[in-house]
Formats: sequence, structure tokens, C-alpha cells
Amino acid sequence: MNPSTTGRQIPVVVLAGFLGSGKTTLLNHLLRRRAGNRIAVVVNDFGAVEIDAMTVAGQVGSTVSLGNGCLCCAVDASELDGYLERLSRPAGRIDLIVIEASGLAEPQELVRMILTGDNPRTVYGGLVQVVDAAEFDATRDRHPETDRHLAIADLVVLNKTDRVTPAEHERVLGVIGTLGPGAAVVSASYGRIDPGLLFDPAARPAEDEKIRQLSFEDLRADEDEDHTGEYAGEHAHHPHTGYESVSYDEPAAMDPRRLMAFLDSRPEGLYRVKGFVDFGAADPANRYAVHAVGRFLRFYPEPWPRGTERRTQLVLIGSGIDRDALAKELTVCAVTETEAATAPDESAMWGVLRYVRSEPAAEEAADPA
Repeated sequence: MNPSTTGRQIPVVVLAGFLGSGKTTLLNHLLRRRAGNRIAVVVNDFGAVEIDAMTVAGQVGSTVSLGNGCLCCAVDASELDGYLERLSRPAGRIDLIVIEASGLAEPQELVRMILTGDNPRTVYGGLVQVVDAAEFDATRDRHPETDRHLAIADLVVLNKTDRVTPAEHERVLGVIGTLGPGAAVVSASYGRIDPGLLFDPAARPAEDEKIRQLSFEDLRADEDEDHTGEYAGEHAHHPHTGYESVSYDEPAAMDPRRLMAFLDSRPEGLYRVKGFVDFGAADPANRYAVHAVGRFLRFYPEPWPRGTERRTQLVLIGSGIDRDALAKELTVCAVTETEAATAPDESAMWGVLRYVRSEPAAEEAADPA
């Protein structure tokens, strides 16, 4: 059965970076700013994830449930499939899974395990590579594999930019752009990126409460911003690069070939694409949920809900993107009135169906008979 008809799939994000790059600081920032989401954190190493004043120390195979809606596990890579299966069970009501890779881990192995896994409740959410701007050259000298990691990253967070000059900042950005030309790159200090790059606000009320009072967690977060560590004093107003988004709403059906040409040549800096696509006469029975992150792309066909207006609604998220150009490119993908009046080409959907998960429902949709 198609996952989109049984419930939303849980994105699995791999958070990587060499020792000292600031990935744990970034993770703590995301946990503090989780927008009502329930986040599961899988630590691929012995280590600790500090949340507010509490430190959760992990042992391989242990699970610690936290009162703030997060769940932290310490796990060896060989056990990853089992943990993802457990964390993605509906009873857990998890919205996002973050795998914090060891500082010396090979992130592509974790990415491979996610992409080749057969868990229908999870979906690849991207490789986020954290880079220390001040130690960039030294890290590349000590760890030549840095270049390979950047080449496969979907999102690069250039961290600790407060420790370098503007000229050095621009130089490092240029090198990263050369090594990872397809990745979105955001600059940050103290790991403070906009969580909207990785996840959306939870649709339900925070902690599933219809009426929620101000909690100690809220008070502590406010206090942290005013009085502690990374948010205090001179650092309180450090800017961080967020993201830009483009919303596209089109009542006309989309031409499958033109839309695939757009998606296959996604521009630099475009990190996420999500929404629903109407392919009109090419498949009148279904709408197609689309999920793209970095180079990863997948479609999920599902019957049109009764009473739903047929239209394409997409949101594109990235850093440094040309919003006007993206909107124009999408507009070109819409079917014209003349095209709508002609019989559909039976082969037009083949490019789309390449990105539909190979399941019985998808195979039937791909069968012209």
C-alpha cells in the first residue's frame, strides 16, 4: 500500500561533520526550536546530546525517553535498520529522525542504508554536512575525505562564521561551491540555522494538547536566549542565514515531461520540494505527492480525495535561490489549453514513474494495460 495513503512518511536526516565542527550544537538548537515536532535522535557513536541543562549520555543499544518530546538513542550503524523500524512505528508519533554521525564516520554509508532500506514509514531527509569555517583548511589537510563528504551533501552548514573575516568567509564559500556544486549552503554561528530548512511546524497542537499552557521548557528556552552561552550578550544578535521559499499554485495540469525536466535540473541551492502535482489527463485518477531533498526525488500517487479541487500546489525551499526564475520555470511546465484538448501521450508519465516506489500499487499504475 502506498505510504501516502496510510500516513505521512518520517524524514530521516543524517547530520555529519568532523569533530569540533559544531554538529551537536546545531542539533541542540533544532531540539530547542522543534516547532512542536517530536524528534528522534539516533547517535552513531558513544557520546552525549545536551538538551537545556540535561545531558543524555548514550550507551550503544540504550534508549532514553525525554519529557520534552524528544527521544535519544545510541546505536551502532549495523543496528540502524532495527532502530528506524522501531522509531517509525505509528505509536511513537515521531515527526523527524536525525542520525548524528560520529565525527569520524563515513556519512555516505548511513545515507546508503536509508536509501536501500525497505521501511515504508521512513523517507530520506537529506545529508547535512557541518563545516567549521575557521578550521576549514586544516580539516581538509587532516581529513582529505572532507571533499568527498561535501560532494554528496544535500545541505552544507558553514558554521562558526563569526570566527572568520568576511573575506575568508567568502573564500570558503567559494571552495565549498566548487566541491559540492549541487548542495544548498547556509552560513551560521553557534549552529543557529532556521529549522524550517529541515522540518515543518507540527500540524497538531504541541504535545498533542488542544489547549497548552506555558511550560517549564518554554520558560527555560526564553531564559537561555536572554542569559546563557550561545545566545547571551554580544552573541544575541548574530545573524544567521535562513532560507527562502517559493509557493506555486496552479489550477492547470502539469506536463509530466516538462516538470521532470525541471526537477532533474534543479538549480544550485534548491534543497527541498514538496507538495501535490496534478498531471491531468496523463493520470486523471491520481494526484502525486512529491518529495525531493537534494538529489533525492520520489513521487507517491494517491486517489484524488473526494471534493478536492484539482490543482498543483508546491513549495520550494532553498538558500540563495532565484525565486522569480523558479516561478517562471514552473509556469512553463503547465499544460496549455491547446495541449489539454489533445489526447494524452501514454508514454508521458514514464519519467515520473521512475521515481515511484516499486510497490504493487505503483507497478499497477505503471502497467499500460
